[in-house]
Amino acid sequence: MTNLEKIAIIDLGSNTARLLLVEVRDNGHFQIIDQLKEAPRLGEGMERDGFLKPQRIQDTVRVLKMFRKLCDSNGIERIIAVATAAVRRAKNQRSFLDEVSATCGIKLRVLSAEEEAMYVYRGVINTMDVPKGLILEIGGGSTKIVYYNRRSLLNHETLPFGAITLTELFASDGLSPNEQAEKIEEFFTEQLKRIEWLKDVDPEVQMIGVGGSFRNLCRMTKIMKKYQLKAIHNYVVTDTDFNHVYDLLKGLDLDRKKKIKGLSSGRADILPSALAAISAFKKYMNLGNVVISASGLRTGILFNYAVPTTMDKPISDVLTYSLNTITDFYGCNQTHTEHVVNLSVQLFKQLRVLHKFPRQYLKILKVAAYLYDTGRKIGFYNFEKHSGYVILNTQINGISHRDLVMASFVAANSAIEDINPYDWIRYRDLLTDEDADSVRKMGIMLRLADALDRGLSSVVKGIDCDILGDSVIMKTEVDNDASLELDTAIQISADFRKVFKKNLEIL
Repeated sequence: MTNLEKIAIIDLGSNTARLLLVEVRDNGHFQIIDQLKEAPRLGEGMERDGFLKPQRIQDTVRVLKMFRKLCDSNGIERIIAVATAAVRRAKNQRSFLDEVSATCGIKLRVLSAEEEAMYVYRGVINTMDVPKGLILEIGGGSTKIVYYNRRSLLNHETLPFGAITLTELFASDGLSPNEQAEKIEEFFTEQLKRIEWLKDVDPEVQMIGVGGSFRNLCRMTKIMKKYQLKAIHNYVVTDTDFNHVYDLLKGLDLDRKKKIKGLSSGRADILPSALAAISAFKKYMNLGNVVISASGLRTGILFNYAVPTTMDKPISDVLTYSLNTITDFYGCNQTHTEHVVNLSVQLFKQLRVLHKFPRQYLKILKVAAYLYDTGRKIGFYNFEKHSGYVILNTQINGISHRDLVMASFVAANSAIEDINPYDWIRYRDLLTDEDADSVRKMGIMLRLADALDRGLSSVVKGIDCDILGDSVIMKTEVDNDASLELDTAIQISADFRKVFKKNLEIL
């Protein structure tokens, strides 16, 4: 039985303050159980003299008191609280930290620019399967650029301005919103030219966007496209979609911005500055699409706490770690789960001559097999539909949105009911009509694998399939009585014939 510890992560930025409440297990897995976000704008007005302003301090203390109350009501055992650019640069840093400690009972640790960049990197590298990435994180008071290749950090840079500071710097009278955006782009480009190592970045690198501005950009493009999947992590903002949002926003006044769906009211005035910086970065580095990461600094802190080895090297298999976290949370039988995954992989390989799927489809089947049992934890009847829902509505790291939706349909339709056309058409941006046949075939493989471990005893060790004429002869390698498993699998043969157009004989 694993032990649980309840911890809180507080991230006090220049624009927003965020609280995560997390259950951490001693096996290195963690689950977010609540979160709270407020925008006290601590860094606002600092550009003039370098001091945190009394009103901003007052608003921040009020927010942190709320955070403390939520921590106490949830029985939080440890609070890890960090402050970033605004507090790092503040001339009245010490008095502010003392006030927070005295009035809120929260000890803030001020991160150095390098520490902040490292946590952002670790948040991304432990949750994304992107071999070479160029991370851009635009905060309220600073901007981080991190470059990695083959899961190794190569370079990073922190620029001493962010969405708030850029907005204040270029908010002079007489400039139209479009002219402000142009000035910010020019200024940001000049700063990028001073970073020598940017010239050596691999041209095939993938741009990864981290932080509130990118999440807001993601929400706006999804609403415009009527994109149905809720997930933000791994969402791809195309070059066209970015330009559409940027062109729309940079010419509007604040009142009209606030009316745009998906644009947070607490970010409406500073998002155009962030988008101008992103635009300059994309042009300077000749980058196209941006992959959004929902994981950054807070996730990096969490990984370092829950899995201390990530301070030296990242999680080696992001997807499997993520899937194990979910099955652990649902209390699934880990031995059975891993055996069903193993048998699914064997079936995929043995039947390749029939299905002809590319190798990357194995990832889809693996996700469906790993999380197949989660549905039973919700309710036995129609558990497949519950499993599909879990896959669709849980953040699974290391997988694209298309593969995620495919895996959900594989699990949900493994019982070979007709796929609901209304469900299918919701994801027409991600799926094709041909994908429905792939879903049915992988669904049958998953059902067979599950049947072959019906007794939860791993009695069926291996599978060897011969395809002879109109039949598939499946020979099973067993090390004990497997009559229950074989009888359950044989009952699937009629559905197998419907989908694969072959008779199935199991020996």
